[in-house]
Amino acid sequence: LTTQGGNVQSSCARKIGYTGLQLRKRFGNHVNEVWPNLFIGDMSVANDRYSLWKLGITHVLNVAHGSMHCQGSHGFYGSTVDYYGVPADDSPYFDLSRYFFPSAEYIQSALTGARVFVHCAVGVSRSASLVLAYLMIHQHYTLLEAINKVKEHRWIFPNKGFLKQLRALDMKLRKTS
Repeated sequence: LTTQGGNVQSSCARKIGYTGLQLRKRFGNHVNEVWPNLFIGDMSVANDRYSLWKLGITHVLNVAHGSMHCQGSHGFYGSTVDYYGVPADDSPYFDLSRYFFPSAEYIQSALTGARVFVHCAVGVSRSASLVLAYLMIHQHYTLLEAINKVKEHRWIFPNKGFLKQLRALDMKLRKTS
């Protein structure tokens, strides 16, 4: 583990005896619970099965699935964690909207007695966008309400293309309600 101080985290961990998750809490927000039992984080947490186990994660939604992104699979997490991969690029030109409803359904069905970890590479754009879509579709939040709710717990920054797609979803959901 490294930060601006080079080996600062490693040496602190050895001296103080932090676990991996305690170390992350001390030196940065790699994972945050943004809704009851729903977490957003980055690939460092996604690749740390021990931290996921300590968090009680039962489902992983990887919004950067694929060879050019974060590796992940059913086999990596074993039989105790359900895995769903979305091969999304963090580009304003990528159509993430086609994954809004399938991902929201996955999260909704998993949240019944389970804990869900949604991640991408950094945990601020792709993963945040799908969590926002979930809150809009299943919790009936407006886009602004969803953004404010998530920002209470985690800094997010969906790219402008994803925000445009989320605005279109917001307008669609408002028309049907």
